Amino acid sequence: MALIPLWLALAAALGNLTGAWAVVRQRRAGLTAIDASLAFGAGFMLAVVLVGVMPPVLAAGTSWAPLLVLGGYLLVHLAQHVLTPHFHFGEETHDVSAVAATSALLGLSLHSFFDGVAIASGFIESQALGTMLFLAVLLHKLPEGVAIGSVFLASGRSARAALRAAGVLGAATVLGVLVTGLAAPLRQHGLAIAAGVTLYVAASNLVPEIQGRRGWVVPAAFFGGALAVLLLNLLAGHPG
Repeated sequence: MALIPLWLALAAALGNLTGAWAVVRQRRAGLTAIDASLAFGAGFMLAVVLVGVMPPVLAAGTSWAPLLVLGGYLLVHLAQHVLTPHFHFGEETHDVSAVAATSALLGLSLHSFFDGVAIASGFIESQALGTMLFLAVLLHKLPEGVAIGSVFLASGRSARAALRAAGVLGAATVLGVLVTGLAAPLRQHGLAIAAGVTLYVAASNLVPEIQGRRGWVVPAAFFGGALAVLLLNLLAGHPG
């Protein structure tokens, strides 16, 4: 396993801890900045999947690829909205039960594991794609940290428990990188599964969070995120 994906997974894990820390310390300015990044992250992730990930997945020529993309999408829905019925990105402002907080941690841990799979699989394809997938993961790690930290606090858990929960998510991402390097099926099919996972987070998690926001800043950030991917592709020599 190359060290670059592992170091980037650790950097993404710090995003979880940073988001949870902002909740625990009640850093309102930090939370506002994290909320503002949701729109940019949604546009960036959506473009990464459609422009960066899907072409090599389909070009691989395997008939399983579309089913694996769909499977990745359905897997996140199962983890976040069936096994974890009380979940949304961003700060939780209502009281929740301890069971709901634990189920949220389990569901997000599965999703975080596949964040690591996405980073490692991207680097197996190319350094440029791996870097873009890392950025896509990092952009939603902050609001993910806010979500798990605030859910734990809303369930009556301590600030230390909230930070530990964010640490578990970060560790799951690192584990995803390590397992992808060791498991041949993930090395072969991980990119297709990651495409479905990332598509779900972008289109079904982040976009609904920003649709109710008024003003021009949110749509500008959303389109800016998509444009950033196109510009990075051009800089990497892949105009498509």
